[in-house]
Amino acid sequence: MKVYGITNCNTVKKALDWLKANHVDYEFHDFKKLGVSPEKLGEWDAKAGYEKFMNKQGLTWKQLDPAIKESIKTKADALQLLQQKTSMIKRPVIEDGDFLFFGFDEGEYGRRFMK
Repeated sequence: MKVYGITNCNTVKKALDWLKANHVDYEFHDFKKLGVSPEKLGEWDAKAGYEKFMNKQGLTWKQLDPAIKESIKTKADALQLLQQKTSMIKRPVIEDGDFLFFGFDEGEYGRRFMK
C-alpha cells in the first residue's frame, strides 16, 4: 500500500497514526520532497476524476491569484496545476491495489484494512 501526502498535514498525520495503531504496513510518498508525476495524476483522474482530489477548500486554492483560478478550463489545466501545487491535492491519497481513497475516514479505513 502507498500513502501520498505531506508530513505536516494534520489529516495525513491522523491517517498515518491510524494505520500505525492498526498495524497496517504502508510506503509513504511525500509530495513536498518527491512531487507527483503527470502519469500518476492521470491515473487517479482516470479512476476517480480530478474533481475528487483537487482540493478547492484548502488554503493553497484560496490564495491562488484569481487569474490562475479562472485559467483552469480543462482537465489538462487542472492536472498541470496539481502537479505544480501538490498541496492542492486532497490528502492523504491511499492506493492499495484497486482501492483509491482521498482523505481520512476511519470507517472507510476500517472496512478496507481490518479484515
